[in-house]
Amino acid sequence: MIIIGVDPGTVVTGYGIISFKGNEVIALEYGCIRPSGKKHVNDRCLIIHNGIEALIQKYQPDALAVETQYVSKNVQSTLKLGMAKAVVILAALRAGVKVEEYTPTTAKKAVTGKGGASKEQVQGMIQRLLNLSEIPQPEDAADALALAICHAQKLRFNQISYTSSSQSKLCC
Repeated sequence: MIIIGVDPGTVVTGYGIISFKGNEVIALEYGCIRPSGKKHVNDRCLIIHNGIEALIQKYQPDALAVETQYVSKNVQSTLKLGMAKAVVILAALRAGVKVEEYTPTTAKKAVTGKGGASKEQVQGMIQRLLNLSEIPQPEDAADALALAICHAQKLRFNQISYTSSSQSKLCC
């Protein structure tokens, strides 16, 4: 199964693509889409959409995990973040890719065991979990990988739970 994790933003959108089968998780690619901050927000959203669309075409993922929207005191920042998230979701849905949303706390907890983990802790744990030769840079890419791993863990847990409950029903 292939999962794309996305940490959306109009200046930096992090992405991380993993393959997972059973207990094996492999990083296929990670990085960031960085539209110029000088461009209008609408143009930046188009660049983000096209970038995510290209990744979807390249990897043919089974799912896309995206970070839920952070609500800032700055309304304009919150709206722009929502725009970036929307174009990511649109790219996935147009390609028939299932979308799941996770809070930053949930993703951090999935990889570090602590919802309040620092960016550095997340990066370090991602490096260990994926056997990377170096810490994934930038932070946004590490966050995106954490989202993808979080979704993989949810799928693995649901499979185990389903298998366990199926077996117990067969026994009784």
